[in-house]
Amino acid sequence: MTFKFPLSLLILFLLLNIFLCSSEVLYLPVTKDASTLQYITEVSQRTPLIPIKLLVHLGGRSLWVDCDKGFKSSTYKPGVCNSTQCTYSNPNYCGDCILKPKLQPGCNNNSCYIWGENPLIDWFDDSAEIADDVLVIGSTPGVRVTWPRFIFACFVSPNMVRLLANGVTGIAGFGRESPISIPNQLALDPRFTKKFGICLSSSTTSRGVIFIGSGPYYIYNPKKIDISNNILYTKLIANKNAFLVTQEYYIQVSSIRIAGQDVPLNKTLLSINKKNGVAGTRISTATPFTILHTTIYDAFKTAFIKALPKNVTIVEPPMKQFGLCFSSKNIKSTNVGPDVPVIDFVLHKPSAFWRIYGTNSVVQVNKDVMCLAFVGRDQTWEPSIVIGGHQMEENLLVFDLVRRNIGFSSSLKLQQASCSKYDNTILG
Repeated sequence: MTFKFPLSLLILFLLLNIFLCSSEVLYLPVTKDASTLQYITEVSQRTPLIPIKLLVHLGGRSLWVDCDKGFKSSTYKPGVCNSTQCTYSNPNYCGDCILKPKLQPGCNNNSCYIWGENPLIDWFDDSAEIADDVLVIGSTPGVRVTWPRFIFACFVSPNMVRLLANGVTGIAGFGRESPISIPNQLALDPRFTKKFGICLSSSTTSRGVIFIGSGPYYIYNPKKIDISNNILYTKLIANKNAFLVTQEYYIQVSSIRIAGQDVPLNKTLLSINKKNGVAGTRISTATPFTILHTTIYDAFKTAFIKALPKNVTIVEPPMKQFGLCFSSKNIKSTNVGPDVPVIDFVLHKPSAFWRIYGTNSVVQVNKDVMCLAFVGRDQTWEPSIVIGGHQMEENLLVFDLVRRNIGFSSSLKLQQASCSKYDNTILG
């Protein structure tokens, strides 16, 4: 028996199918390593599948793994020169590998190679062999995707894994322009879009999450809520003159306020220098605490001290990386952390700002002392501001690569919510 459907019904069915497919979200768990404060995710790769731990790097060009020792997979395919796989990856060059005495994954002849980076040591290497292999990514309650030929970079250079946390063997790159970054490759699947959200947990025992897809992004507080609602968006800024960091995410910070008062700053440091690509503000998951150019930090610290309650005592920093520490004995607690002066990163207009409360602005270093969780550093040839992981924790940041903007939620603690509560979500 043959059934005939009206054309209008068929079109409706197809549109409904597209709608249902495009609304899915992949949940990628993220753990905060206790000893290094690095943000780590885990995927499964190869045949047979094995779990691999990767450092989450917003500015990473690709997913890359250490292939120097023990890489075994029956489905590994190196990128052959002039193949579709190589052309799509925008390689730096094509040729033979001379790094090892015999051929192996990461070192093959007639293969294409790209730049790879380890952001922890500012190390770049152009010997990353393009390859593809099976990849399984995502976990409940979202979608779990098996990708038969996911393109990645394979390194045999031992320098590339320096300073990575114990057990971490590569980088999960979320770069904005690279066709082989994780969000851009996954967007080839019609279920997903070039949009993702990062929600880092402040705990080293409870996982945060990266949401890949348009949303909604659900967590539990105890009711199910979509934390992608009520997001403040600002434009992503292109930095076309920076050396090898075109994948990074820059925003325009126009000023900084502490307790409602403008911090006196050299405003030229807040915009990217069009000649050499330095200055401006970058967002980094590979930096534990926000770094400020020394001249910005000095004014920032002075303004913060001025805004502290008068009965708070400044103490000698017990940790060298922090430049300001103080007694916590007279600091009250609130639902958004210690009751210290609020910090606003003012964006494209005075009414658009990312507010940072005590839970993200200070860190308790011992029973009686807390420190301002910002670091002053000579940033002459770097961004003037690098917003780090501590300031992002328990906030949702949404990266929309199509519209070229980024959204900020402010602290989820204002909603009695947490990035670690996604595991309790029941989708429906």
